[in-house]
Amino acid sequence: MTSESQENGAARRPVEDEVDVVAEETQKPAKGGKNEKKGSFWKELPVLVVVALVLALIIKTFVVQAFYIPSESMENTLLKNDRVLVNKLVYHMRDIERGDVVVFSGVDSWDGEFQMEEPSNPVAGFFRWVGTAFGVVPGEKDYIKRVIGVGGDHVKCCDSKGRITVNGTAIDEESYLYPGNVPSDKFFDITVPQGRLWVMGDHRSVSLDSRSHTGDPGGGSIPEGQVIGRAFVIVWPFNRASSLDIPDTFAQPGLQALGGAVPLVAGFGLAVPLVLVRRRWLGRRR
Repeated sequence: MTSESQENGAARRPVEDEVDVVAEETQKPAKGGKNEKKGSFWKELPVLVVVALVLALIIKTFVVQAFYIPSESMENTLLKNDRVLVNKLVYHMRDIERGDVVVFSGVDSWDGEFQMEEPSNPVAGFFRWVGTAFGVVPGEKDYIKRVIGVGGDHVKCCDSKGRITVNGTAIDEESYLYPGNVPSDKFFDITVPQGRLWVMGDHRSVSLDSRSHTGDPGGGSIPEGQVIGRAFVIVWPFNRASSLDIPDTFAQPGLQALGGAVPLVAGFGLAVPLVLVRRRWLGRRR
């Protein structure tokens, strides 16, 4: 036995054996690692689901929400069972405009255009709430209509040609009105109160809209504060996916004659007498 193969009386193992031992030690934990990864995934899955639901609910509450169309009142713009996305931020950046398709809450005011049975138990109630939140089932007290008049507008039906007028200007509704419908089969003549909206469905013959609530407070108009947001796109079914743009007829300059000018006109109306009084007062002092 040589000094190279001995050290303190102990035999040194060949290098090849050391390599084999290292290889075996590094391979053994690898088998258990796969099982650990699988176990870890299933443990983390419930957490991922909860986080995804929380994020989805935050988005739904503050940014964008999906809504289910439960009735025929907006045909053919929106068909029954369509799903739309509603922008909840847009009216924090601009005012509600004529021609917008809006979703609003009718809680404690309008009766539903369709009736839903109450959930039979708390579990069914929870699943309905989830379905409503994500646009899978309709909300019984949520409505979707088109804004025809805003606060201060004089909305009337109809002129000599059977058209609805806003501030004396007739609107051409052919692009969105349900085929065969007239603009309205009911007469109305209202000045929309400030902070409220006159809304109508595109399928006028079946829509229970502002015209059906003229005896209510506000003369059929709805509070702007009840508006949830603006429907801006159809997302389901895929073959109907499209944006919900404001029709060109609402861009007519004549429509702005009253609604948007009321504060300005009122301001001038108050300012002129004040200026005259001030001039007279200054003239007497001289």
